[in-house]
Amino acid sequence: MKVLCFGSLNIDYVYSVDHFVAKGETLSSTGLQVFTGGKGLNQSIALAKAGTEVYHAGAIGPDGKFLLEAMEQAGVNTEYVAVLANDRTGNAIIQRDKEGDNCILLYGGTNQLITKEQVDSVLSHFSMGDYLVLQNEINQLYYIMEKAHEKGMVIVLNPSPMNEKILTLPLEYVNIFMLNEVEAGQILNCGSEEKHGQLAEKLLEKFPGATVVLTLGDKGSICIDGNSQLSQGAFKVSVADTTAAGDTFTGFFIGGLLSGKPKQEVMKEASAAAAIACSRPGAAPSIPAVEEVRAFLLVRA
Repeated sequence: MKVLCFGSLNIDYVYSVDHFVAKGETLSSTGLQVFTGGKGLNQSIALAKAGTEVYHAGAIGPDGKFLLEAMEQAGVNTEYVAVLANDRTGNAIIQRDKEGDNCILLYGGTNQLITKEQVDSVLSHFSMGDYLVLQNEINQLYYIMEKAHEKGMVIVLNPSPMNEKILTLPLEYVNIFMLNEVEAGQILNCGSEEKHGQLAEKLLEKFPGATVVLTLGDKGSICIDGNSQLSQGAFKVSVADTTAAGDTFTGFFIGGLLSGKPKQEVMKEASAAAAIACSRPGAAPSIPAVEEVRAFLLVRA
């Protein structure tokens, strides 16, 4: 069984600010850092650091070759990443305030230049039962899901960043949804008055064959399928940057499932990994190794 993450690769420009810039405002930042990023890259690195053999597919420009080096150092196989000679790598402009919260402006770049020919070529190396992890920062998602479903791959979708494109996808093909309460509400067209458990249950009603994992920030997470509903509290840490917390949770959750651990243990480890990521600056560089997660849980036991 192999794991393919077909997703974005970004260069993250992180600006430290006192507050998020407002309309018409010019604001000086107190610092600038450049990191590897992109939800696809983050989730691939999280999967690798959780101990999973993972392949990444996507596209970069010549300016993004250091992203491949970072993934390879983390243990990700990058042979299915295309390098497009005449295009710029996707990037993100991230404002990070004093509390560690962030707001993000994305430029798609090569993430929006995936071709059907590349999809066919990549998927030819995978087969029934292999896992496919997707987010919403690349083009050709419908085609990727359609072809993966035909092969019998297990499709994991993190519909982030959420937009109207998600609602046009064949969501009935998804085996595992990894999403937050805002994304769940938008898929269901529900108001904010819905309780967390109700959101998860309604998603399961809409997609009865799926597993739904709902992340709730500092309120923890819920995992529900046709057989059980589990919950996990969040671990309290001093927050430096929340950028990669959700991606870290996703990588460690899927990695834990593939290792055969019970779901409750998987949720606990994913929650711990996300907490550690929140305590560090940056996106991919904040993702812990599985040994760090185990040490963290020993202290918190």
